Amino acid sequence: MPSKLDQLRAMSTVVADTGDMDSIRAYKPTDATTNPSLILKAAQLPHYAQLVEEAIVWGRRQGAGVGDVTDRVAVNFGAALTKIVPGRVSTEVDADLSFDTGGSVAKAKRLIALYEERGIKREHILIKVASTWEGIQAVKRLQADGIDCNMTLIFSLAQAIAAADAGAFLISPFVGRILDWHVKAGGGPYTPETDPGVKSVREIYAYYKAYGIKTVVMGASFRNTGEIEALAGCDRLTISPQLLDALSREEGELKRHLDPAHAGPAPAKIAMDEKHFRWMLNEDQMATEKLSDGIRLFAHDLGALRTMVEQRLTAAA
Repeated sequence: MPSKLDQLRAMSTVVADTGDMDSIRAYKPTDATTNPSLILKAAQLPHYAQLVEEAIVWGRRQGAGVGDVTDRVAVNFGAALTKIVPGRVSTEVDADLSFDTGGSVAKAKRLIALYEERGIKREHILIKVASTWEGIQAVKRLQADGIDCNMTLIFSLAQAIAAADAGAFLISPFVGRILDWHVKAGGGPYTPETDPGVKSVREIYAYYKAYGIKTVVMGASFRNTGEIEALAGCDRLTISPQLLDALSREEGELKRHLDPAHAGPAPAKIAMDEKHFRWMLNEDQMATEKLSDGIRLFAHDLGALRTMVEQRLTAAA
C-alpha cells in the first residue's frame, strides 16, 4: 500500500512549509511556503550561506539599506525554491506592515519586481499578507493588479470570509496554533476529530464550498500527523519537513475527510464589512490573541534577520 503521504497527494496539493531546499527535494511537494521565521532559520545554515552572501555583496555595491538587502535575501531563497517546486512559492510582506495597507501594497509590488528582474513570472509567486483588516484591503488591491496573494495567520471564519471577499487567491488557516491556544486555556485532551484547529478549517472549507468561493483553503501550522489526516482532501496542506517525513513512513489507509461535493453543513452566509469584521474578531478571544501573537513572532524574527544583515553589511565595509 502507498504511504500516507502518497495517498494524501491524491487528495490534496501538498506544500512544503520550509526554507530548507534539501527537504523540499526529498519530499517533492507541489508548492513551497516561507515566512520570516523560516527564512531566518535557513539563513543560518552553512549550506545556504551563498544566498545570504550574494545579497550582502549586492547591498555593498548598490549602497542599499538593510530593508532592501533583507528583501533580496528573501527573494534569493524564493528564487531558489522556484527551481525545485513546479507550483507556487510564497514570500511574505514585512510583518511590521500588517496594519499599513499602502505599505503592504508597495512592499508586495517590490517583491514581485525583484522576482521579475530574475525572469520569474508572478504566476509562480504568492505574496503572503497577514489577515488584518488593513492586510485584507491590501490584498484586494493586489489581486486587482494581478498579484496573487496568500492570506496568512487565519484563525477565524470572519478572516476567511473577508479574505474571500477581497478575492484572495489562497488562505492559510493555522491549525496547530489554534490547538495551542485551547490547550493552554485548559481544554482537551483532543482527538483529531475534536481538535479545534481541525474543526475551524472544516468550517471554513464548508462555507467556501457551499457558496461557490474560489479562494483556495490551505491548512497550515500542524502539530501532528493526526491533524493532517483529519483534513485529507482539503484544497492544499502546507506541512513541515518533520511531518512530511512521518507521513512518508506511515502505512495504512488514509480516509478522505474533505470533499467539495460533500462539504457538509455551512454557516449562514455573512455580509462582511469592516465593522462586522472587527466585531467578530473582537468577540473571538482565541483569534484576536493568536493573530496578534503571530504578527509579533514574525516581526521579531524579521528584526533578527535584519540585524544579521546589518551586521554582515558592517563587517563587509
